[in-house]
Amino acid sequence: MNTSLRNWATPMVIAAFTISAVTGVLMFFHKADGLVKPVHEWLSWLLVAGATIHTIANKKQFLAYLKRKSGVSIIAAGAIVTLMAIVVPMKGGSGNPVMKIAKGLSSAPLETVASAAQKTPEQAVQMLETRGIKVSDKHDNITSIAAANNKKDIEVLAMLFE
Repeated sequence: MNTSLRNWATPMVIAAFTISAVTGVLMFFHKADGLVKPVHEWLSWLLVAGATIHTIANKKQFLAYLKRKSGVSIIAAGAIVTLMAIVVPMKGGSGNPVMKIAKGLSSAPLETVASAAQKTPEQAVQMLETRGIKVSDKHDNITSIAAANNKKDIEVLAMLFE
């Protein structure tokens, strides 16, 4: 196909793959601070577009892969994994169990979370306030304390479990 199409489709795939790979690895290791997740999600569209254009630009070579057992096997395996990820539900519900626990703790009053963290409510309040977190009442839940201090629930929980 058109050589000029290849001249920018291939670098586009390389750039988009690099972004997707790096941000994906960061997300896997729970280091997705700042713009990592939105960049991964939105610029993955660049990878989709680039790969589509790259495939069109290299149609002859792509079709040649479909004539080889190894090419068909690898493409079929990728398709099967993709379909399974979309169709097969996770056993026991979806989501990270640690995040479910954090969500449950976030809705609990500070005094309850303090007990789980093996602290008295007073120690928990003092611990948060020394870190710049204002606590109106030990009966407030973690979500409301975090929101009042422009923090994420998980940040406040992490302070309590140090």
